[in-house]
Amino acid sequence: MNLRTQASAADLPRRPVWWRALWLSAGLVALLLGVVGIFLPLLPTTPFVLLAAACFSRGSTRCERWLLSHRTFGPMVRDWRRHRAIPRRARWLAFAMMAIGSVVAAWSLPRLQWLPAACCALVALWMARLPAREDLPLQESSGNSGSV
Repeated sequence: MNLRTQASAADLPRRPVWWRALWLSAGLVALLLGVVGIFLPLLPTTPFVLLAAACFSRGSTRCERWLLSHRTFGPMVRDWRRHRAIPRRARWLAFAMMAIGSVVAAWSLPRLQWLPAACCALVALWMARLPAREDLPLQESSGNSGSV
């Protein structure tokens, strides 16, 4: 468990129940949107899963631990917390799905055809500014000095 998780776990009992419930609800909505984003091209999964982790850290240590240990979402959240990085594969998949979804929305929406593309462009710009996990140096804390 990292310092951020330890600090948030220590802060939870001091927060009012309604405040933790609000954060938990926001985390569940964000996670739901992230899961829906796996199947709908306009919703990128990664930002919603990261938002869910941030909300869970303030509202439910149990849900945060579950998300961090999740086989699919856990590595993404841990990489984000350690390095502020998104895996290259997730980034390119998000770019492709948002582009496809924007084209479909522009073709099928009766009004405001540009709105989904504008939102997707903002998310894509944010993601493009982040480093790819694969471009970062190996973790120094592994205890391995690199010798064979």
